[in-house]
Amino acid sequence: MLDVLHIKGGQPIQGVLPISGAKNAALPILAATLLINAPVSLKNLPHLQDVTTMISLLNLLGVRTLIDESMQLEFDARDVQCVEAPYDLVHTMRASFLVLGPLISRFRRARVALPGGCEIGTRPIDLHIKGLEQLGAHIEIKNGYVHATAPDGLKGTHIILDQPTVTGTENLMMAAVLAEGATTLSGGAKEPEVVDLANFLNACGAKITGAGTDEIQIQGVSTLQQPCHYDIMGDRIEAGTYLIAAAITSGALRLEGIEPNGLSKVLECLVQTGAVIETGADWIALDMKGQRPKAVSIETATFPGFPTDLQAQWLALNCVAEGEAVISETVFENRLMHVPALQSMGAQLSVSNQSVSSIGVDALSASEVYATDLRASASLILAGLVAQGETRIKNIYHVDRGYEYIESKFSSIGCRIWRTVEGPISPVRTSIEEV
Repeated sequence: MLDVLHIKGGQPIQGVLPISGAKNAALPILAATLLINAPVSLKNLPHLQDVTTMISLLNLLGVRTLIDESMQLEFDARDVQCVEAPYDLVHTMRASFLVLGPLISRFRRARVALPGGCEIGTRPIDLHIKGLEQLGAHIEIKNGYVHATAPDGLKGTHIILDQPTVTGTENLMMAAVLAEGATTLSGGAKEPEVVDLANFLNACGAKITGAGTDEIQIQGVSTLQQPCHYDIMGDRIEAGTYLIAAAITSGALRLEGIEPNGLSKVLECLVQTGAVIETGADWIALDMKGQRPKAVSIETATFPGFPTDLQAQWLALNCVAEGEAVISETVFENRLMHVPALQSMGAQLSVSNQSVSSIGVDALSASEVYATDLRASASLILAGLVAQGETRIKNIYHVDRGYEYIESKFSSIGCRIWRTVEGPISPVRTSIEEV
């Protein structure tokens, strides 16, 4: 059986949309519950396959999960005994590797399978390993597993990261929380999701300062046993995707439940396309005034630069925008795999090394295309919104890893989009939209 997403283009986006909790904040926070010797409840967890996978891994390790009186998920890691994260879960999702730091910090030993995830380029774990070794862990990699021990516990130190890896920063920050003494992380990632993790840990009794800056200070504590209720931040990548969708369709959209500062570079670029942007403390509004967007060149970078997770979506916009532009991918070396699918829909694109040049066309043509990864899936959906005819996207399971209720959300703002489950006999609609 195969899920296929169908899109009939030509409708400008109009309406108001609530933004889900951030997947990239939820996953490290879920991993961090392993550190807490008390129940914690999390609000705004998105309903995503990756989140389900992480919760399954936590349950396997011994974390108890229940629904509290506020209908929030509660996690209780007080009785965790298992310290092994198996291959069959970790290889499906790279973020599962985030349990390594908490396990070695609290239980002084861990056995975690090497990670997997989307095939968008090399994302080495050497910075995680090097940092943990500096904290005093003894680590061996054999038979596809990382074996880590710290019989005397971790010791605070000064760690200088060679590059601002997000998961590396998060893993080491979690490991240092229960280390003896003070730890300084220099050159770490500044992403808002890192700040959200630090805020959660502090709510549980940790002592972290400087998250979101060049230097994070962690004063180790002996235990984290402060119960807390924590509200996960809104998903800035989901928000950026819908804003770009509104721009590509010459529409108007208001997003609620999203803090604008996490998208400052994206909003700046959207203004260059011709969008009128308004913001509040927890909302963003975009209005194209019915005008075709102008092409804008971008270069991806770590925060606060243009997010690599929105590069594919921006390319879809440039495909039909007025003028020529160049997109340069500087974060991952294999993140232009969506280009052939866009070309099959009539996009005028040319690739040189890690850059792709575009000449905007008046309209794309619907086609049957295959998604290669999570964000590539989103770019093909956006292309389908402005294609003539019905676009069919296969391998759509990728999109379910990062977007909650994507058909329902797009349908609620005027898009004609639905999913079928197709097998050897006949397709079956799982969501019927007016087409």
